[in-house]
Amino acid sequence: MPAVFVLIWSTGFIVARYGMPNSPPFKFLVVRYGLSILCFLPWIWGARVKWPQTGSQWLHLCVTGLLMHSGYLGGVWAAVKAGMGSGLAALIVGVQPILTAIWLSMLGNSGVGGPVNRRQWTGLTLGFAGLAMVVSRKFGEGSPGDMVNSVNLAYALGALVSITAGTLYQKQFVRPCDVRSANTVQLMAAFFVTLPLALMELEPMGWTADLYGAMAWSVLGLTIGGSSLLYLLIQRGAAASVASLMYLVPPSTAMLAWLLFDEPVTIFTVMGILLTALGVSLVIRPARA
Repeated sequence: MPAVFVLIWSTGFIVARYGMPNSPPFKFLVVRYGLSILCFLPWIWGARVKWPQTGSQWLHLCVTGLLMHSGYLGGVWAAVKAGMGSGLAALIVGVQPILTAIWLSMLGNSGVGGPVNRRQWTGLTLGFAGLAMVVSRKFGEGSPGDMVNSVNLAYALGALVSITAGTLYQKQFVRPCDVRSANTVQLMAAFFVTLPLALMELEPMGWTADLYGAMAWSVLGLTIGGSSLLYLLIQRGAAASVASLMYLVPPSTAMLAWLLFDEPVTIFTVMGILLTALGVSLVIRPARA
């Protein structure tokens, strides 16, 4: 499950490369949320899936939906649309495991995954170093896509805070329930919050073949597949271990870009990928009895 999740989640920036030139970010996302809900509802009805049973559970799922869909996706896609390069955006969001580990270490044995030990701190540090190696070459290219300003930096930092808070909040407050109904509640919350932002965007959606393809994969692969897997991973694993998987996303994205767009992968990139994999293995390795 973790390997499949990383592979699916890594395609997010590839989708942005196809979709963002032809659509404003919030219009794209509100259509994505709406289509995803329409896919989930017949599945829920046909399988007779139970909805959350209490008002508090609905509330907690709505909060995670706002953080992990509206906040995270909205921030990343808006940052890329505003000119930030995908490598820099990935690096900023890649700080999430460090923030998660710091928060867990402050709370101690609090029910969200427990304190972070010395081996895991070493893994988190190695993972971040490898992540920086993978995306570092993008800083020297000077292309328009690597532009940084106060607007896109604020979007990216907002995405980082949202995915970190959403992971911790879900692990702490959301009781286990069917992933289909849980994801649908999260998407409905994200839809209604994102809709006003989409209506304020003046740029129309240009429905080209690239945009249709980006939308189809965003709904079927990233939302129904990737978000559902993330929900299950958070429910079944420690928060720090799940967050550390995000370290593998930028290296995987680099490999996909090499396969799909013939972007060069240097020996420096390969070394960074190996270092990242080593760091993640240290974080998720079970403690010896």
